[in-house]
Amino acid sequence: MQRLLCAAALAAASTLTSAAKAPLMIRDIVSFERISDPQASPDGRYVAYVVRNTDLQANKGVKAIWLLDLERNTTRPLVSGEGGGDAPRWSPDGTRLYFSSSRSGSAQIWQVAAAGGEPNQVTALPLDVGSYAVSPAGDTLAVSMEVFPDCETLDCTVARNKDKEGVKGSGVLYDKLFVRHWDSWANGTRSQLYSVAIGNIPATTATWVSRGIVGDVPSKPFGGAEEYTFTPDGRSLIFAARIAGRTEPWSTNFDLYQAPADGSAAPRNLTAGNPAWDTMPLVTPDGASLVYLAMQRPGFEADRLRIMVKDLASGQTREVAADWDRSPGAIALSADGKSLLAAADDLGQHPLFSIDLASGQVTKLTGAGHVSGFTVAGDSIILAQNALDRPDDLFRLSASGEMKQLTAQNAAKLSGIEMASYEQFSFDGAGGDRVYGYVMKPAGWSKDRKYPVAFLIHGGPQGSMGNNFHYRWNPEVFAGMGYGVVFIDFHGSTGYGQQFTDSISGDWGGKPLEDLKKGLAHALDEYPWLDGRRACALGASYGGFMVNWIAGNWPEGFRCLVTHDGIFDNRAMYYGTEELWFPEWEHQGPYYENPSAYEKHNPSAHVLKWKTPMLIIHGGQDFRVPIEQGLAAFTAAQRLGVPSEFLYFPDENHWVIKPQNSIQWYDTVQRWMDRWTAAEPR
Repeated sequence: MQRLLCAAALAAASTLTSAAKAPLMIRDIVSFERISDPQASPDGRYVAYVVRNTDLQANKGVKAIWLLDLERNTTRPLVSGEGGGDAPRWSPDGTRLYFSSSRSGSAQIWQVAAAGGEPNQVTALPLDVGSYAVSPAGDTLAVSMEVFPDCETLDCTVARNKDKEGVKGSGVLYDKLFVRHWDSWANGTRSQLYSVAIGNIPATTATWVSRGIVGDVPSKPFGGAEEYTFTPDGRSLIFAARIAGRTEPWSTNFDLYQAPADGSAAPRNLTAGNPAWDTMPLVTPDGASLVYLAMQRPGFEADRLRIMVKDLASGQTREVAADWDRSPGAIALSADGKSLLAAADDLGQHPLFSIDLASGQVTKLTGAGHVSGFTVAGDSIILAQNALDRPDDLFRLSASGEMKQLTAQNAAKLSGIEMASYEQFSFDGAGGDRVYGYVMKPAGWSKDRKYPVAFLIHGGPQGSMGNNFHYRWNPEVFAGMGYGVVFIDFHGSTGYGQQFTDSISGDWGGKPLEDLKKGLAHALDEYPWLDGRRACALGASYGGFMVNWIAGNWPEGFRCLVTHDGIFDNRAMYYGTEELWFPEWEHQGPYYENPSAYEKHNPSAHVLKWKTPMLIIHGGQDFRVPIEQGLAAFTAAQRLGVPSEFLYFPDENHWVIKPQNSIQWYDTVQRWMDRWTAAEPR
């Protein structure tokens, strides 16, 4: 099957009138095809990318790999079916595409001809492959696997895992943290980096590259192949790692290490002088320079990621674009290695930038919207971009700056949906600082009506709720429910300079709450169709903390509240969470050394003022904000006689990921909001 893109698809969509369209709902969201990870072929003609569909019956996402022909303007699925396909990477000659798949029964690396045909298995290792990279010559893979660090061979890890199955007792003995992390209990294994020669396939053996690193390569829970890279000669690998030890839960000291790809020598620390976070290594095509991102302040996960260049011969290191007050989230080198492409939050958008590595000159390449992925294709850049009113599609950014849409992956589905319109606004927030937010009109908007308000509060807290299409907290879905939607990038948000981001630390319930109050007041004044008397505040993670804080410190502000995986008691949170560097930075030390900082903005200290109906949601596998936080909030509300409900997902972590659970989440939230924001609450 081939699709001609994208004029025909867009033309078909435009033939339907808006009168025949319906608002976006959660069941539409879960049916969308989600584009990610574009990868251009070496000659720049093709782009491989991942398309995720939803299998509602199996209650999971299913990934496939599609191929876009830039010359013929067509796209087609290349890898699909049982086991799926993920993480496409090209062979150096562009004739083959590597990918990750579980079609053999375990996660391994496969390859398929770019022209199509049956895939061939490249690795048949005894353990699952977590992530991988292809060497410049295409003769070696770097792969990560979960192993017991004291095991010399992969077979030792396999045998030990089998031995555990025969143990009758269920007890697990720990002598240091982490005991659990994100959504998994520690089992003694670590993610480690190996090289695999692929002259004869399937390869069944691997060489340990990160031997001696007592830590995870890549990092957990979210690290991937962006944390390691081959040198251009293919002889060594450079990777990021944090030495674990007993300080792991309160340390952010990741360093970059270099090790021979053949495992012939121990890893060598390249950034030992920086006690903070070093990550995302890239080596220029000439092999002379290492480009990477680095933080300056140990213990702070939201410090600005600075662009560093290290001369690999002399060891001299310099910062590039030191005055650029933004923090890149993804980076790639240009084809000639003279500039760095970087996507970063910027005033409620997430555009792509180009930074000249010699001069430090920064050029913004894209405007409004959220660049979620990008790849260099000849003299063009192929990027995945979304916005509040559209999911990701692929675009081509030419050297002249012209943007052309290449795919219309969800054109048929979107043709029957009328997205709500939105606009960005700004106002004077806490301390007179300029603060930004968004407002979105409800479905079927009329200037002659007033609409209830969904007031969304983002997590992080060092994050941003800007112009992007979100699959867990999607403002368009709330607009589709009939709500006017308002959300604010309060003090602490990213994309407004590091000083603005820093300002929330130690002041969780201060300036951010003032911004939220002023932002909502501004929106109600500027958009008279918003009915502030019928507003509901909703937030997750830090946003959930803020909803709990609002319950006792702005109790008259809302008809109802929704708190998802939110902190209720800062003291219990400190002793129950896993990544201790987070509360210790935010509240200036451990609880036992500085209890007053934790109590300064502690929602549990204000429950006597609670009166607003509250829906509390929590995941049973959330070890970042443990479930006891949600249960405690529900206990307080119930004991005080505050109307309240508790929605529990035993199989979800800090996020609601499974499709059926996502539908249940939105349905439950909508019923709660409709109940309390009706003209006469019921």
